Amino acid sequence: MQKFLLYLFFLFAVSGLAQTKISGIVVDQDGVGVPFANILFKAASEGTITNDDGRFYLESDNTYSAILVSYIGYETKEIALDKRVTYDMEIVLQESAEQLDEVVVYTGKQSKKNNPAIEILKKIWAKKRQNGVYKYKSYQYDKYEKIEFDLNTIDSALIKSKAFKGLEFMFEDLDTSRITGKTYLPMFLNEVFSKVYGNNQIKAEKEDVLGNKSSGFAGNQAITAFIEDLYSDYDIYNNYLKFYDKSFTSPLSKTGVDTYNYVLADSSYIDNKWCYNIIYYPRRKNELTFKGDFWVADTSFAVKKINLAVTKSANINWVKDIYIEQDFEVVSDSVFLLKRDYMLTDFAFSKKEESKGVYGKRTTVYDNYSFNLERPVDFYKAKADPYDPRVFERDSLFWKNARLEQLNDDEEGIFKLLDTLKTVPKFKTYYNIASVLGSGYIEIDKWNVDIGDLYSTFGINDAEGIRVRGGARTYFGQNDPWRLEAYTAYGFDDKKFKYGISGKVLLDRKNRIILSGGNRRDIEQLGLSLTSTTDVLGRSIASSSLVSVGNNDRLTNINLSVLNLEAEPVKNLRFRVGASFRTLSSALPNSFSLDYLDDSSHTGISSEIKQFDINTTLIYTPGRRVIGYGVERYDVDDDISTLVLNYTKGAKGFLESDFDYERLQFSYTQPWQLGGFGRLLSTVELGKTFGEVPLGLLSVVPGNQTIFSLYNTFPNLDFYEFVTDTYATLHLEHNFNGRLFSRVPWLRDLNLREIVGIRAAWGSISEENVRLSSPTNIPLLAPENKPYYEYSFGVGNIFKILRIDFNFRGNYLDAPNARPFGVTGTFGFNF
Repeated sequence: MQKFLLYLFFLFAVSGLAQTKISGIVVDQDGVGVPFANILFKAASEGTITNDDGRFYLESDNTYSAILVSYIGYETKEIALDKRVTYDMEIVLQESAEQLDEVVVYTGKQSKKNNPAIEILKKIWAKKRQNGVYKYKSYQYDKYEKIEFDLNTIDSALIKSKAFKGLEFMFEDLDTSRITGKTYLPMFLNEVFSKVYGNNQIKAEKEDVLGNKSSGFAGNQAITAFIEDLYSDYDIYNNYLKFYDKSFTSPLSKTGVDTYNYVLADSSYIDNKWCYNIIYYPRRKNELTFKGDFWVADTSFAVKKINLAVTKSANINWVKDIYIEQDFEVVSDSVFLLKRDYMLTDFAFSKKEESKGVYGKRTTVYDNYSFNLERPVDFYKAKADPYDPRVFERDSLFWKNARLEQLNDDEEGIFKLLDTLKTVPKFKTYYNIASVLGSGYIEIDKWNVDIGDLYSTFGINDAEGIRVRGGARTYFGQNDPWRLEAYTAYGFDDKKFKYGISGKVLLDRKNRIILSGGNRRDIEQLGLSLTSTTDVLGRSIASSSLVSVGNNDRLTNINLSVLNLEAEPVKNLRFRVGASFRTLSSALPNSFSLDYLDDSSHTGISSEIKQFDINTTLIYTPGRRVIGYGVERYDVDDDISTLVLNYTKGAKGFLESDFDYERLQFSYTQPWQLGGFGRLLSTVELGKTFGEVPLGLLSVVPGNQTIFSLYNTFPNLDFYEFVTDTYATLHLEHNFNGRLFSRVPWLRDLNLREIVGIRAAWGSISEENVRLSSPTNIPLLAPENKPYYEYSFGVGNIFKILRIDFNFRGNYLDAPNARPFGVTGTFGFNF
């Protein structure tokens, strides 16, 4: 959520080099806008199509004297251009009196039968894995990527506004987008040059990053990670293209015939290759689809060029436009290789034409292809270090040779502009606000300290009443090799201070060997996770939330000390071994007891647990991408699978530890992108405790007495309602992303999204463990005879930020104070 708060700040903050520029609207004889009409410069392949309302903008670095406007069922119209810049054109198309012999005319919804465009599409499917680099045993190429963020829709009112008073020099050099025709101001630029190597026989590919250069917010990991997260690689031949955590149906998809209308519109020579031009547009509104056209060769059926524009009715938030262009070059007379990939996103609060926002532009250029070079298998396993400091320190000569597409004057000026802006107090204030929203910390540069986390400042619980918390961390830069962090908290009811302190140091950067440790004395809501906490800086949303369901009185005093050693010898495979010592006691002994039988006590009962544990954990996160190379790194994309194997050994007697036991746990979390059917998130968790332990060390099925929807918890369970030493849980949550609601006319325009969930838990507890904790006032019950389950129905994207879940308890309804129904919700800024 912090990333999206940062993103919203960007939105809130908010005569070129081309030789020919045109804009306007295409209408029919009744004055109604004609969507998806073709606009082409005469005697050229440069062009665009009109949007849903018939409007268009087109520019070129070349000079043209005329344009051709065409649409199926209408006469093609040629219009002379008397000057280089012609805006606000109104072009009226006349209905065609007759059809050309060589073109089959389709209008409206297209038939799937006897459609020549679909016949061509089938041949594309058949050969999609025989084109490009797939035709060779091995390949390599150079890749240059440029990501830019620009403030757009700059007008005199914005320039003269109070927000930019004193910053007017920023607007001295403005450019105009060749896609939208809007004036924009570049604010951020990141360049990456790399070499890519692949082997189709062993299906291996690696990318060695040789240079990485940023301007703008380059020093802030949270902002950089947010920007990186917006863009991921894609292949237009895939059935679905993933952007902003949404799966859009590709126009080249095998399911495209059910999603798009296709029209064979034209044929022509492009680079001495006879190509067909196919127009496509969606069959229905509110789905994640594109509109546009592509040119495909008539023998290899490889795409020569394609453009994709997201329809305005698509169910996606904070995005007004997405436009994509891909161009392919022909090699050896038959091989089509990706040459240039351009993507522009217009981020804005509103999809209205006049709304201001931020452009996000990514340009990727590919060159210097080589094929069938013999290399050993180990070559593809050996990865270069993308976080080698030398990668970020390349000189101007390196970048002069590395740029496969040279920066224009505006892009060159970004570096100078940002250097100047960093000296302006008002801009530094804006930057600091963006940084705080993104990271939750206030930067104190002169002390190399950050104050925060601000998102953990306030809370309420039954033991402390109103609770406040404040903290700080060392911060010399985003790649610090060590970091110290601490917090203190105070409860106004118990009148006690709490604290936590943590330190970590990176011992070996190549293998990611990290030594960490710390101590925390605080009040905690245990039982929110089946795994015992080892986080000395943790903030439990249950003990720090502002509102609870029922009595939130099962809280624990915890004194936790930990020491861990972590290593990542293989990318995304982490090993962690550590030791912890904890002391646990009830924070509200009158209403919640952790008492257990203890022969060594003079009363035969103890109310405090002292426990020393040795813990070994293996974490595997395939596909994980991160930012930075210091002791702390930021995940770029959290849409990854996670496998965790954990072994814990309790050692009785050491440091007066109370119990001998062993615990083995496994969890597997997997997000599933199901194309047009949305996204499914699944988690399976299994665990077994060997030995006798009291309530404070058992595995509690995670209840949820907050009003927030928390994944991996059971919202209709109270804390400690089910307690186990052997367990298995399953969580399934599917977001249809509006696929069902989009079929309902009166719901369609609200862009709501439907979420369904099911949760189940099975567990058992031994008679020995029940007897050991018999003095406690908490009944130790496990869902052993039949699995406990819940199901829920949710509505998301309410006002674009709110989600509400209606949760139902499936069984165990006769349990004391059972909650058969509950409503939870959450706020979030999701695309």
